[in-house]
Amino acid sequence: MVGIGFLCGIYLTARRAKKEGVDPDRILDMGVYLMLAAIIGSRLLYVLTTLPDFIKNPLEFFAIWRGGLVFYGGVIAALPIGIWYMRKYKLPVWRTADIAAPYVALGHAIGRLGCFFAGCCYGAPGSGLFCVTFNDPHSLAPLGIALYATQLMESIGDLVIFIILIILRKYSKLDGQLFWFYMILYSILRFVVEFFRGDEVRGVYFGGFISTSQIIAVFLFGASLSMLWTHRSRQNAYLRQKGRHE
Repeated sequence: MVGIGFLCGIYLTARRAKKEGVDPDRILDMGVYLMLAAIIGSRLLYVLTTLPDFIKNPLEFFAIWRGGLVFYGGVIAALPIGIWYMRKYKLPVWRTADIAAPYVALGHAIGRLGCFFAGCCYGAPGSGLFCVTFNDPHSLAPLGIALYATQLMESIGDLVIFIILIILRKYSKLDGQLFWFYMILYSILRFVVEFFRGDEVRGVYFGGFISTSQIIAVFLFGASLSMLWTHRSRQNAYLRQKGRHE
């Protein structure tokens, strides 16, 4: 499902890029680099949060079919690779980021379904409409206990973000605006969903009150808000300067 999500996101980004005058072949090529960087980065962050287990058995690093991909690690690794590629081939960085943002959210929504099917990234014990019980012995989740379906919560949330970004795309006038809106919306979603997570490998601090992903989400939210404001101010200043010369 992660692979399907990647392919779907890359394909739709390339198709949209063609409509906006950006070379779709370069987008497809960049997608391969980003996919590799995201998988390695997401795995590395997972390994760092569960380092003692991997010190005992280093070869487990490659066993990604057993779960253990942290989305934020993928973002941290893919961003510099994407910027490097776009600058190397002279793609418009912020416009390309805006083109990709909605489809990253859609691809992530699809990938999270894989988490649900595998049972990883499971929720804390609970009851009610948003809970599910895993019974398959191959599942990575605890069996026979009603757990919050955090995988589906995040998948639905990512789908909502995708729809919001598609709507905002019609009104966005500044390059880069849509991308930073995506980062802000996802950081909020992840921060909230983490309160319902039950897997200990995600790393918890302050007596289990906050997780590694929530700490990253707080920094990401602040950085994205700052970048959105700074980017908007710079672009407005450029437009004012351009207007004076005209």
